Amino acid sequence: MPVTTLHDTAVRGFASDNYSGVHPEILAAIAAANDGHQIAYGEDAYTARLQEVFAHHFGAGAQAFPVFNGTGANVTGLQSMLPRWGAVIAASTAHINVDEGGAPERVAGIKILNVPTDDGKLTPELVDREAWGWGDEHRAQPLVVSITQSTELGTLYTPDEIRALADHAHERGMRLHLDGARLSNAAAALDLPLRAFTTDVGVDVLSFGGTKNGALGGEAVVVLDPAASDGLLFLRKLNMQLASKMRFISAQLIALLEPTSDPAGELYLRSARHANAMAQRLRAGVEAGLADGSIVGVAFTQPTQSNGVFATLPDGVAECLRAAFRFYDWDASRNEVRWMCSFDTTEADVDAFVAELARLT
Repeated sequence: MPVTTLHDTAVRGFASDNYSGVHPEILAAIAAANDGHQIAYGEDAYTARLQEVFAHHFGAGAQAFPVFNGTGANVTGLQSMLPRWGAVIAASTAHINVDEGGAPERVAGIKILNVPTDDGKLTPELVDREAWGWGDEHRAQPLVVSITQSTELGTLYTPDEIRALADHAHERGMRLHLDGARLSNAAAALDLPLRAFTTDVGVDVLSFGGTKNGALGGEAVVVLDPAASDGLLFLRKLNMQLASKMRFISAQLIALLEPTSDPAGELYLRSARHANAMAQRLRAGVEAGLADGSIVGVAFTQPTQSNGVFATLPDGVAECLRAAFRFYDWDASRNEVRWMCSFDTTEADVDAFVAELARLT
């Protein structure tokens, strides 16, 4: 039976890296895993190979638990790190705090102690605003610090900053969790191996994101210190994150991370570097327009360090611009918007967007 395309493939946007399609190499990997039968629930050849691939990138002790989505990875990973009375300290902008429908609290029963930040990043000093009250039965016990890399505001932690947070947490009996929905973009921007700003600097458990970097749908909870996590085998099932045909999630993550003789050629880096480069091109185009007067009234609110650009627009411009390119408000009260680039954003997409912005301002 013929397959019909139901959407306009010419439509482009800057709303989210989740809007993009699936990278052709990942589609090919899914197809290659499709023939024949494999044992369900993770006892397949692809999930076994995935463990080797994650060990290559994160160290010999790393354990990967493939899941369906980023919220599931965060909720399940954090739940494995905390007792029922535990709390997690996170930035107020953290995905677990504002974009997961209350799932960490409602599904996992975790209290989130959020700290306001201007750039989406925690520091030891900011952690200390909520790192207190241990032993007080009236207070949820702060036992995990959670950070995001790259952050929800498109900013980056350096390895030294993450190490400082890990040391600070560990000295106080807490663990460090990392939401890595865009971990590949961080690796590309920092030009560092994945373990250099995770395993090697004291991260205990992380969520590894594939979907925002070209996967059809595939993430993983990655345990770097087995002592920091308990019961993931069972929690993944009770949180409805255990895939019966897990080989298809694992095949996607293998395609992203499969080691090559030249690490720069690995798909996760190629795709993330391209997305980051398109964000830099977008910012540079707007900056050039501001400099020559063809764009007026636009101001950037964050440094562009990964694949997102944050800016404020003159009144009314956002809605007019959305007639041509979809994107989201970030803080509508001050006309702040977010523009995201992905692995399939083209130079022509960016240039057309900048030209339309210039026309409207």
